[in-house]
Amino acid sequence: MEDDSKIIATEEKPQNTDRKRAKKKNSFLKILVGDILTEDYIIKQSKLILWIVLLVLIFISNRYSCVNKLAEIQELNDSLKLLQYENLALSTRLTTHSRQLQIENLLKEKGIDLSVSKSPAIEIRK
Repeated sequence: MEDDSKIIATEEKPQNTDRKRAKKKNSFLKILVGDILTEDYIIKQSKLILWIVLLVLIFISNRYSCVNKLAEIQELNDSLKLLQYENLALSTRLTTHSRQLQIENLLKEKGIDLSVSKSPAIEIRK
């Protein structure tokens, strides 16, 4: 008798694994075909699923816009550095041209008879 129960128990185990495989295969087919969408659990949780999908879409669009804004900020910073260097070069050139000695030399080269005043400026008050 004991031998019969062992044989029955060993015969049931392969059937259980076959059922599990068949169940997995059926669930995979349900997903592929779309039958899983008609399950009661999915229908009950449809609002939650839609809410999660909406949040994921918002997260993705937010990430995309942030990446675009960061790229634009980097581009503007590069442009700002270039303009700062240009400003420094122009101010240096202006400082060089506006020195008093430089101006006096330019006036002599052009033949203009101007010179620096020897007397201090007079302030007139009312």
